[in-house]
Amino acid sequence: MEASLSLPFRSVRPRLHRAPATTSFVTCGLRNSTRRPLWRSDVLSTEAIRAVQSLKLAKSTPRLNHVLSTTLARLLKSDLLNTFAELKRQNEVDLALKVFEYVCKEEWYGTDFALRCDVIQLLGKNKMVALAEVVFSGLLKEGVELDARAYAEMIGAYLSADMIENAMQTYEKMKAAGCTPNEFTLMILIRNLEKAGEKDLVEFVKRDCVEYLDSPKKFLEEVERKYPKRRSFDLV
Repeated sequence: MEASLSLPFRSVRPRLHRAPATTSFVTCGLRNSTRRPLWRSDVLSTEAIRAVQSLKLAKSTPRLNHVLSTTLARLLKSDLLNTFAELKRQNEVDLALKVFEYVCKEEWYGTDFALRCDVIQLLGKNKMVALAEVVFSGLLKEGVELDARAYAEMIGAYLSADMIENAMQTYEKMKAAGCTPNEFTLMILIRNLEKAGEKDLVEFVKRDCVEYLDSPKKFLEEVERKYPKRRSFDLV
C-alpha cells in the first residue's frame, strides 16, 4: 500500500531562507545549504536506538500504531527527531513518515525547515513524487519563504522520476521567487539533464552558472572532473 501523509499545515510568519552564491566546489556538503539543526547528533541515545528497533520489529504488524504511540510518547524532543533521522538513514520510508507525522502534531513543533527538506529528500530518493509535492506545497501554505535546498530537493525528486518538465518548471519558479540557485541545484540539473540527453537544457543551465556563480568555469570543470559523462550520476 502506498504511503500517505496527513500534515497539519500552520500559518506562520514568513522566514527568509536564502543562501548566497558561493565559490566552493561540488562536495557532499553542498546539499546542506540549510544549517544543520542543533538536535542532530552522530551518536544515537539508547532511547532512540530502542525506538528504532521497536518500530522496525512492529512494522507490518497490527501492533504498529500502538508501538508508535507508546514508544514515541516517551522520547525527548532530540531523541524523537533523531529517531526520524535514523529511520531516514536506513531508508525505512513508511516508518520515517509516521514519525514525521507524529512530530508535526507535537505542541512544540512549529515548522522545522530542515526536517521538511529531509522528508522531501527521502521521498524523492524513493520516487514518491506526489508525497514530496505535498510536503513542498505545505511549506508554501505555511508562509515559509523557501531556500535553495528546498527547491533543489523538489527538483531532485522530479529528476529521480524522469519528470524533466516539472523539474525545470520548479527551477524557474525558484528564480522567479528571488531564490538564487546554488551549486548543488545547478549540479543536479546539469548531470541529470546530461544523462537524459537534454543538451539544450544543459546549455541553458550552464549559462545560468555564469549569472549566479562567482567562479562558473571552475565549478563546471569540477563537476566534469567528479562526474564525467561516461559515468551515471546518482541523484540522492
